[in-house]
Amino acid sequence: MSKEAFSEQDWRRLLASLGEDPDRPGLVETPHRVSKAWKHWTSGYDQDPVELLKAFEDGAEQYNELIVVRGIPVYSHCEHHLAPFFGKATVGYLPNGKIVGLSKLTRLVDCFAKRLQVQERMTIQIANALMEVLEPKAVGVVIKCRHLCMESRGIRTPGEETITSAMLGELQPNLALRTEFLALARES
Repeated sequence: MSKEAFSEQDWRRLLASLGEDPDRPGLVETPHRVSKAWKHWTSGYDQDPVELLKAFEDGAEQYNELIVVRGIPVYSHCEHHLAPFFGKATVGYLPNGKIVGLSKLTRLVDCFAKRLQVQERMTIQIANALMEVLEPKAVGVVIKCRHLCMESRGIRTPGEETITSAMLGELQPNLALRTEFLALARES
C-alpha cells in the first residue's frame, strides 16, 4: 500500500470546503500548524513497543510483587470520527525476572495512544506488548477516557467516562491478585 502524504494544500482545501477562507489572516498558517499537529498525534506509528520496553538487570529482578503506575495521561483520536478522546491509564505487572524503567510504561501507553484508535483495542495492545516483551506472571491495564465523539455530537453526554480493562496471565484466575491490582489502580 503506497502512503500518499496529506499536504498543507489538502488542509487548505478542507478549510475551503467548510466555507472558510484559508487566506484570511487567522487561517493562513493553520494548514502548516494542523499538519504538524497530526504528525505529532499519530507519531505512535513510528514507534516500536518492543524497543520501548527494553528490560534491564540491576538486582531488582528479584522483586516479585505488583508494579503499578497509575495516572498515566492518555491523549488519542478515535478512528471513527478522528475526534479526541482523553483520560488516564493504569498499567501494572507482576515481574518474572525482568523489569523496565517506570517511565517505559508511560511511553508504551503514549505509543499506542498516538495512533488512530478505539479504546478497547488500545487497552489490549498495551497489555499484550507488556506480556510479550517482559514475559511477566501477570499484566493489568485499566483505561478511563472521555470521548469527544460522544460529548460533542450524536448522543451528547458530557462528562461520561468509558472504562476498559485487560487482565492477562495470573490476573485472570487469581482473584486475590486481581483484587489487589484493582485496589492499587483505584483512584483515592
